[in-house]
Amino acid sequence: MRSDPPATPASTLLLVEDDTDLRAEMARYLTANGYVVHQAPDVPTARRVLAEHPIQLVVLDVNLPGEDGLSLCRSLADGGGPPILMLSAMGESVDRILGLELGADDYVVKPITPRELLARVKVLVRRRPIAAPVPRRSAYAFAGFRLDMASRQLRAPRGAIVLLTRGELSLLQALLDRPRVVVPREEIAGLLKGETTEPVGRGVDLHISRLRRKIEDHVAGEIIRTYRGVGYMLDAQVTAE
Repeated sequence: MRSDPPATPASTLLLVEDDTDLRAEMARYLTANGYVVHQAPDVPTARRVLAEHPIQLVVLDVNLPGEDGLSLCRSLADGGGPPILMLSAMGESVDRILGLELGADDYVVKPITPRELLARVKVLVRRRPIAAPVPRRSAYAFAGFRLDMASRQLRAPRGAIVLLTRGELSLLQALLDRPRVVVPREEIAGLLKGETTEPVGRGVDLHISRLRRKIEDHVAGEIIRTYRGVGYMLDAQVTAE
Protein backbone atom coordinates (compact mmCIF):
# COMPACT_ATOMS: atom_id res chain seq x y z
CA MET A 1 0.00 0.00 0.00
CA ARG A 2 1.44 3.38 -1.02
CA SER A 3 1.92 5.88 1.78
CA ASP A 4 1.19 9.58 1.70
CA PRO A 5 4.02 12.08 2.33
CA PRO A 6 5.17 12.05 5.98
CA ALA A 7 3.59 14.42 8.46
CA THR A 8 5.84 17.32 9.46
CA PRO A 9 6.73 17.68 12.22
CA ALA A 10 6.15 14.15 13.52
CA SER A 11 3.26 13.93 15.98
CA THR A 12 2.87 11.29 18.65
CA LEU A 13 -0.42 9.38 18.65
CA LEU A 14 -2.01 6.89 21.00
CA LEU A 15 -4.13 4.20 19.34
CA VAL A 16 -6.53 2.50 21.78
CA GLU A 17 -8.18 -0.53 20.15
CA ASP A 18 -8.75 -4.05 21.51
CA ASP A 19 -8.81 -5.76 18.09
CA THR A 20 -5.15 -6.76 17.73
CA ASP A 21 -5.14 -7.13 13.95
CA LEU A 22 -7.02 -3.89 13.30
CA ARG A 23 -4.84 -1.98 15.76
CA ALA A 24 -1.67 -3.29 14.09
CA GLU A 25 -2.96 -2.38 10.62
CA MET A 26 -3.85 1.18 11.63
CA ALA A 27 -0.56 1.61 13.50
CA ARG A 28 1.48 0.45 10.49
CA TYR A 29 -0.27 2.87 8.15
CA LEU A 30 0.03 5.85 10.47
CA THR A 31 3.69 5.05 11.19
CA ALA A 32 4.40 4.79 7.44
CA ASN A 33 2.98 8.30 7.10
CA GLY A 34 5.34 9.85 9.61
CA TYR A 35 3.55 9.55 12.95
CA VAL A 36 4.95 8.08 16.13
CA VAL A 37 2.28 5.60 17.28
CA HIS A 38 1.86 4.11 20.74
CA GLN A 39 -0.68 1.29 21.13
CA ALA A 40 -2.99 0.16 23.93
CA PRO A 41 -5.58 -2.65 24.01
CA ASP A 42 -7.51 -1.20 26.97
CA VAL A 43 -8.00 1.88 29.12
CA PRO A 44 -5.54 1.04 31.95
CA THR A 45 -2.74 0.58 29.40
CA ALA A 46 -3.78 3.80 27.67
CA ARG A 47 -3.56 5.73 30.94
CA ARG A 48 -0.02 4.46 31.52
CA VAL A 49 1.04 5.54 28.02
CA LEU A 50 -0.50 8.98 28.52
CA ALA A 51 1.37 9.38 31.80
CA GLU A 52 4.70 8.44 30.22
CA HIS A 53 4.61 10.09 26.77
CA PRO A 54 3.61 13.50 25.28
CA ILE A 55 0.59 12.42 23.20
CA GLN A 56 -0.79 14.87 20.63
CA LEU A 57 -3.87 12.83 19.60
CA VAL A 58 -5.78 9.81 20.91
CA VAL A 59 -7.57 7.46 18.47
CA LEU A 60 -10.02 5.76 20.82
CA ASP A 61 -12.42 2.85 20.32
CA VAL A 62 -15.69 3.11 22.25
CA ASN A 63 -16.10 -0.61 22.98
CA LEU A 64 -13.17 -1.79 25.07
CA PRO A 65 -12.88 -4.59 27.65
CA GLY A 66 -13.46 -3.36 31.20
CA GLU A 67 -13.54 0.44 31.36
CA ASP A 68 -14.96 1.70 28.06
CA GLY A 69 -13.70 4.40 25.73
CA LEU A 70 -16.37 6.90 26.75
CA SER A 71 -15.03 6.87 30.30
CA LEU A 72 -11.49 7.63 29.11
CA CYS A 73 -12.84 10.29 26.76
CA ARG A 74 -14.59 12.04 29.64
CA SER A 75 -11.53 12.04 31.89
CA LEU A 76 -9.23 13.30 29.12
CA ALA A 77 -11.60 16.10 28.14
CA ASP A 78 -12.16 17.17 31.76
CA GLY A 79 -8.41 17.24 32.36
CA GLY A 80 -7.56 19.26 29.25
CA GLY A 81 -6.00 16.28 27.49
CA PRO A 82 -5.15 15.81 23.81
CA PRO A 83 -7.80 15.82 21.06
CA ILE A 84 -9.75 12.59 20.64
CA LEU A 85 -10.88 10.75 17.51
CA MET A 86 -13.47 8.18 18.59
CA LEU A 87 -14.17 4.95 16.70
CA SER A 88 -17.26 2.78 17.07
CA ALA A 89 -18.74 -0.22 15.30
CA MET A 90 -22.26 0.62 16.47
CA GLY A 91 -22.97 3.74 14.50
CA GLU A 92 -26.05 4.69 16.52
CA SER A 93 -26.72 8.42 16.67
CA VAL A 94 -27.11 8.40 20.47
CA ASP A 95 -23.63 6.86 20.83
CA ARG A 96 -22.15 9.50 18.53
CA ILE A 97 -23.87 12.35 20.36
CA LEU A 98 -22.73 11.04 23.74
CA GLY A 99 -19.12 10.79 22.54
CA LEU A 100 -19.16 14.37 21.28
CA GLU A 101 -20.86 15.65 24.44
CA LEU A 102 -18.16 14.00 26.55
CA GLY A 103 -15.44 15.84 24.66
CA ALA A 104 -14.50 13.87 21.53
CA ASP A 105 -13.23 16.11 18.71
CA ASP A 106 -14.35 13.76 15.93
CA TYR A 107 -16.30 10.52 15.68
CA VAL A 108 -16.37 7.88 12.93
CA VAL A 109 -18.01 4.49 12.49
CA LYS A 110 -15.92 1.41 11.74
CA PRO A 111 -14.91 0.01 9.36
CA ILE A 112 -12.79 3.01 8.38
CA THR A 113 -10.28 2.91 5.53
CA PRO A 114 -6.65 3.72 6.36
CA ARG A 115 -6.75 6.78 4.11
CA GLU A 116 -9.84 8.20 5.83
CA LEU A 117 -8.27 7.55 9.22
CA LEU A 118 -5.13 9.40 8.12
CA ALA A 119 -7.14 12.33 6.76
CA ARG A 120 -9.06 12.75 10.02
CA VAL A 121 -5.89 12.46 12.09
CA LYS A 122 -4.23 15.18 10.00
CA VAL A 123 -7.17 17.55 10.52
CA LEU A 124 -7.16 17.12 14.30
CA VAL A 125 -3.38 17.45 14.61
CA ARG A 126 -3.47 20.67 12.54
CA ARG A 127 -6.33 22.01 14.63
CA ARG A 128 -4.40 21.61 17.89
CA PRO A 129 -0.69 21.83 17.07
CA ILE A 130 2.06 20.91 19.50
CA ALA A 131 2.64 23.80 21.89
CA ALA A 132 4.13 24.53 25.25
CA PRO A 133 1.64 23.36 27.89
CA VAL A 134 -0.32 25.96 29.83
CA PRO A 135 0.28 25.56 33.58
CA ARG A 136 -2.62 23.77 35.25
CA ARG A 137 -4.63 26.23 37.37
CA SER A 138 -6.85 25.33 40.31
CA ALA A 139 -8.66 28.68 40.52
CA TYR A 140 -8.90 32.13 38.95
CA ALA A 141 -9.97 35.46 40.47
CA PHE A 142 -11.04 38.39 38.27
CA ALA A 143 -13.27 41.46 38.65
CA GLY A 144 -14.67 40.12 41.93
CA PHE A 145 -15.41 36.66 40.46
CA ARG A 146 -13.78 33.39 41.48
CA LEU A 147 -13.66 30.37 39.18
CA ASP A 148 -12.88 27.10 40.96
CA MET A 149 -11.69 24.51 38.43
CA ALA A 150 -12.09 21.52 40.78
CA SER A 151 -15.80 22.17 41.36
CA ARG A 152 -16.18 23.89 37.96
CA GLN A 153 -18.09 26.69 39.69
CA LEU A 154 -18.01 30.41 38.97
CA ARG A 155 -18.91 32.54 41.99
CA ALA A 156 -20.05 36.13 41.38
CA PRO A 157 -18.85 39.10 43.48
CA ARG A 158 -21.85 38.89 45.83
CA GLY A 159 -21.57 35.13 46.25
CA ALA A 160 -24.10 33.87 43.71
CA ILE A 161 -23.17 30.76 41.73
CA VAL A 162 -23.10 31.38 37.97
CA LEU A 163 -24.00 28.20 36.08
CA LEU A 164 -21.76 27.57 33.06
CA THR A 165 -22.05 24.99 30.32
CA ARG A 166 -19.01 22.90 29.47
CA GLY A 167 -18.35 25.06 26.40
CA GLU A 168 -18.65 28.29 28.38
CA LEU A 169 -16.26 26.96 31.01
CA SER A 170 -13.64 26.06 28.37
CA LEU A 171 -14.07 29.44 26.72
CA LEU A 172 -13.77 31.37 29.99
CA GLN A 173 -10.64 29.45 31.00
CA ALA A 174 -9.00 30.20 27.64
CA LEU A 175 -9.68 33.91 28.15
CA LEU A 176 -8.47 33.81 31.76
CA ASP A 177 -5.22 32.09 30.80
CA ARG A 178 -4.37 35.12 28.62
CA PRO A 179 -5.96 38.19 30.19
CA ARG A 180 -5.90 41.36 28.10
CA VAL A 181 -4.64 39.36 25.11
CA VAL A 182 -6.88 38.75 22.09
CA VAL A 183 -7.66 35.03 21.76
CA PRO A 184 -8.14 34.19 18.05
CA ARG A 185 -11.64 33.33 16.89
CA GLU A 186 -10.34 30.13 15.23
CA GLU A 187 -8.96 28.92 18.56
CA ILE A 188 -12.29 29.49 20.25
CA ALA A 189 -14.06 27.59 17.47
CA GLY A 190 -11.74 24.65 18.18
CA LEU A 191 -12.59 24.74 21.89
CA LEU A 192 -16.30 24.59 21.09
CA LYS A 193 -16.03 21.59 18.76
CA GLY A 194 -18.92 19.26 19.60
CA GLU A 195 -20.49 21.77 22.01
CA THR A 196 -22.94 23.26 19.51
CA THR A 197 -25.04 22.16 16.57
CA GLU A 198 -24.86 25.65 15.07
CA PRO A 199 -22.52 26.53 12.18
CA VAL A 200 -19.02 27.28 13.53
CA GLY A 201 -19.23 31.08 13.29
CA ARG A 202 -22.73 31.20 14.73
CA GLY A 203 -21.74 28.81 17.53
CA VAL A 204 -18.85 31.07 18.58
CA ASP A 205 -21.09 34.13 18.61
CA LEU A 206 -23.74 32.37 20.73
CA HIS A 207 -21.27 31.11 23.33
CA ILE A 208 -19.55 34.50 23.63
CA SER A 209 -22.92 36.26 23.93
CA ARG A 210 -24.19 33.87 26.62
CA LEU A 211 -20.97 33.97 28.63
CA ARG A 212 -20.80 37.77 28.43
CA ARG A 213 -24.40 38.08 29.59
CA LYS A 214 -23.89 35.72 32.55
CA ILE A 215 -20.84 37.68 33.72
CA GLU A 216 -22.14 41.18 33.08
CA ASP A 217 -25.40 40.44 34.90
CA HIS A 218 -23.27 40.72 38.07
CA VAL A 219 -20.94 43.63 37.28
CA ALA A 220 -21.07 46.98 35.56
CA GLY A 221 -19.07 47.48 32.39
CA GLU A 222 -17.76 45.29 29.60
CA ILE A 223 -15.31 42.56 30.62
CA ILE A 224 -15.28 40.43 27.44
CA ARG A 225 -14.39 42.58 24.47
CA THR A 226 -14.95 41.69 20.81
CA TYR A 227 -12.36 42.46 18.13
CA ARG A 228 -14.34 41.89 14.96
CA GLY A 229 -12.80 39.42 12.57
CA VAL A 230 -9.93 38.73 15.00
CA GLY A 231 -11.09 37.34 18.33
CA TYR A 232 -12.00 38.13 21.93
CA MET A 233 -10.25 39.47 25.02
CA LEU A 234 -10.98 39.36 28.75
CA ASP A 235 -10.33 42.91 29.94
CA ALA A 236 -9.61 42.42 33.64
CA GLN A 237 -6.73 41.70 35.96
CA VAL A 238 -6.55 37.96 36.66
CA THR A 239 -4.97 36.18 39.61
CA ALA A 240 -4.42 32.45 39.08
CA GLU A 241 -3.64 29.78 41.66
